Amino acid sequence: MPDPIRIAIIGPGKVAHLHAKAVLETPDAELVAVYGRTYQKAEDFANQYGIRAYSDVYDMVDRENVDLCLVCTTHPAHREPTVAALNAGSHVLVEKPLASTLEDCDAMIEAAKRNNRQLGVISQRRFYEPSQRIRQAIDAGKLGTPVLGTIQMLGWRSEAYYQSDAWRGTWADEGGGVLVNQSPHQLDLLLWYMGEIDEVFGVWRNLNHPYIEVDDTALAIVKFKNGGLGNIIVSNSQKPGIFGKVHVHGQNGASVGVQTDGGALFIAGMSTITDPPVNDLWTVPGEENLLAQFIADDTAFFNTIDATVHYFGIQIAEFCDAIRAGRAPSVTGEDGRKVVALFQAIYESTRTGSPVKF
Repeated sequence: MPDPIRIAIIGPGKVAHLHAKAVLETPDAELVAVYGRTYQKAEDFANQYGIRAYSDVYDMVDRENVDLCLVCTTHPAHREPTVAALNAGSHVLVEKPLASTLEDCDAMIEAAKRNNRQLGVISQRRFYEPSQRIRQAIDAGKLGTPVLGTIQMLGWRSEAYYQSDAWRGTWADEGGGVLVNQSPHQLDLLLWYMGEIDEVFGVWRNLNHPYIEVDDTALAIVKFKNGGLGNIIVSNSQKPGIFGKVHVHGQNGASVGVQTDGGALFIAGMSTITDPPVNDLWTVPGEENLLAQFIADDTAFFNTIDATVHYFGIQIAEFCDAIRAGRAPSVTGEDGRKVVALFQAIYESTRTGSPVKF
């Protein structure tokens, strides 16, 4: 039996509880400590899980021999503890998005390289069975070249949601709105399927949330380096929340898609995942009749798990395997940077009224 990977959580907020539960269910992993800027909050969290609380990242990594830190702070506050943990000798897996600025992303990636540590970003929707099925179809050439990728994410966030934490809905403490907080999973899938970006033209608005500073809706047109096109529609302005979908259309005319979120969209610490993630589109030649079985299989499996925790656990376990093998994880810091580059380009395009070249 290998020695367990010793894991610490940085930032004892709502989503940290899901990560803690996922670690507890991960084989050959052990939750040992938590860091918080407010020590009392860290201590309350620690008491709940039978671990130790710290107010200094270096001290925590050193005293507890931490192998992996899970960073669950607010988005603009990812950089400082991530760099500290990397400098202290820990690998780091960061909640999405990797950061709210490219400057912060680059500082974190540089620290990982300098310390020969692994850096990754939470993108657990990549590990959904229907999401994996699409990647496998692309890799097998079943679509030819992916030439059109689309995102539709229509959801709702209430005033009570924004009042639930002081940092929500502000540029300084959240780093943005729907693009930064709710969209990174779908943006990540789009980039995973379609590849590198050439150019982005985008616009954001606040349509019906006058009590926040940031975007509740954004649209963009993307040109990809492979010659493909992309379309992005993301919004927090549809009550009670409808769905999140990512579709990919191939040069050969075949189309595949995943509905990652259905019904009221998931809010960490405030709601559960209501509908199973499923393939909602599948026209691969010769496989058109498989869609009903895909949906049935994925729905049946969804009903056997706690989806709010299960897929975090899969990604954490994969990251632990990468640490043991001395290889990069399947979702790297560079992957996280690409998502930040995309949403920052939409903000920049709105500011200038012009496309942003990559």
